[in-house]
Amino acid sequence: MSYFCSTNKDALLGIFIFQEVNIHEKYVNRCIQLAKNGLGTTYPNPMVGSVVVYDDTIIGEGWHRKAGEPHAEVHAINSVKDKSLLSKATIYVSLEPCSHYGKTPPCSDLIIDSGIRNVVIGIVDPFADVAGRGVKKLVEAGCNVTLGVLEDECRELNKRFFCFHDKYRPYIILKWAESADGYISPEKREHKAPVWISNIYSRQLVHRWRSEEQAILIGTQTAILDNPSLSTRDWFGKSPVRLILDKNLRIPQNARVYDNSTKTIVLTEGEKRQEKNTFFETVDFGENLIEEICKVLYNHGIQSLIVEGGRQTLQTFIDRGIWDEARIFKGNSTLGGGTPSPSWKGRITEEYNIADDKLICVKPENQ
Repeated sequence: MSYFCSTNKDALLGIFIFQEVNIHEKYVNRCIQLAKNGLGTTYPNPMVGSVVVYDDTIIGEGWHRKAGEPHAEVHAINSVKDKSLLSKATIYVSLEPCSHYGKTPPCSDLIIDSGIRNVVIGIVDPFADVAGRGVKKLVEAGCNVTLGVLEDECRELNKRFFCFHDKYRPYIILKWAESADGYISPEKREHKAPVWISNIYSRQLVHRWRSEEQAILIGTQTAILDNPSLSTRDWFGKSPVRLILDKNLRIPQNARVYDNSTKTIVLTEGEKRQEKNTFFETVDFGENLIEEICKVLYNHGIQSLIVEGGRQTLQTFIDRGIWDEARIFKGNSTLGGGTPSPSWKGRITEEYNIADDKLICVKPENQ
């Protein structure tokens, strides 16, 4: 039997309220389901879902849709038709309600003012301006607060947000396609264009992923050889920020990454400057390059990154141990030689077929 307290860790205000959490899990799970509707659209805010329950029935629900717009709790409370039920209802929320004024008023104040006295929260918000203050405000106002329901699931929901605020770097996803015999590119290329190993369905999935993450990174050789746009042209959604490694600025100025269609960050050893929508950031291309990349992205407020570079770029992230998951497409064709796929150690978390491709999802051994 699991028990959780109403306060974070060693308690806010020293007040503990222990409850059996099984009665709450189905509603927090619904919060998580709702929150996922905001994947890719809420940055820099987290994904949050909320439901209002009376007499074991959901009478209101909502999720956060976009930064600057109302939070999940606002949508949930506003959707309740009979407001007289709020004082007898319980509000569930996947992440601690905010307690500060940002682009919107504090949700903890709204809960208190609405007359709701029972609050169930999945997990504490790691953001410094909240981080337990929302719980504290609710408890001080006399609310019965239960904290820690489906905590692991709520953390997984906002793994990007938690990584950014806990580790001061973006959540990093490595992605590549390899042939059946383990190569990511052929030994020789006849044309200056991508060599496709994965099928069209896998490539469309990649474009969906791009719409869900904040940034995408490639190295110099990939930019020169493939001349990619790194857009979401095969999926609805915003294209990610482009991050380009170009130590000596060898990429031609007429390359697609310089078309100013979306924010682009070029990491170079040259001087820092900005040209329209392209930012040139100075980094040291030495042993700590990955840490330098993470620092630049953190300063730009970027919470998630897909790495789609060549073998050298991918392997550097792996060797430094700075990655959170890898998504590997295994094609059914053979190349007979060429650039070998990156070598990695980890645990396979998921494996399934996409037509004649196989997608293998991996996490580091220590996660």
